[in-house]
Amino acid sequence: MVGILLSAVWTTGRAEETPKQISKNSAAGLEKATFAGGCFWCMQPPFDKLDGVVSTTAGYTGGHTENPTYDQVSSGGTGHAEAVEILYDPKKIGYEKLLDVFWHNVDPTDPRGQFCDYGDQYRSEIFYHNTEQKRLAEQSKTALEQSKPFKDPIVTKITPAAAFYPAEDYHQSYYKKSPIRYKFYRYNCGRDARLNQLWVWGGLK
Repeated sequence: MVGILLSAVWTTGRAEETPKQISKNSAAGLEKATFAGGCFWCMQPPFDKLDGVVSTTAGYTGGHTENPTYDQVSSGGTGHAEAVEILYDPKKIGYEKLLDVFWHNVDPTDPRGQFCDYGDQYRSEIFYHNTEQKRLAEQSKTALEQSKPFKDPIVTKITPAAAFYPAEDYHQSYYKKSPIRYKFYRYNCGRDARLNQLWVWGGLK
């Protein structure tokens, strides 16, 4: 991330959940949603505060490198995007609500990355886990395009979910672990100023 020097020991991320974990989540009736919206530090907070969201995990997905590290992904050569994987209870919150929160926390018109972070690893993207999520994601994007709220086209991609690799522990819930650094980064990146320009001042939020 721009302007931040990280001084921590990171552990290697692991791939998707084990069969035992998947079985446990299925038995509990939980589902997953995966979104990329630039810096994953900034994408956990809006979902963490939602009733019905059980957990969020910062990580990497959409690329070709197995068990990537932050340094590898930030170099731009892995094809992965910084993303968040959300575990949620569909009885308490619908996928449509998650999509709405996603859209209002990204700049869907930026083809270079997100806000102050440039590169494909910071792209905005929706990774669907089943046909219903795909349908709802495409429907939400189409509705946004038809309302023509922005002067530039929407470039956010909608693709099938692939292997998700949790990021190093240091990155998880960074806004809680290092609130001052997080707020400094977010402010200097101009994220909220741009979001207000896109969604609030335009009367879309």
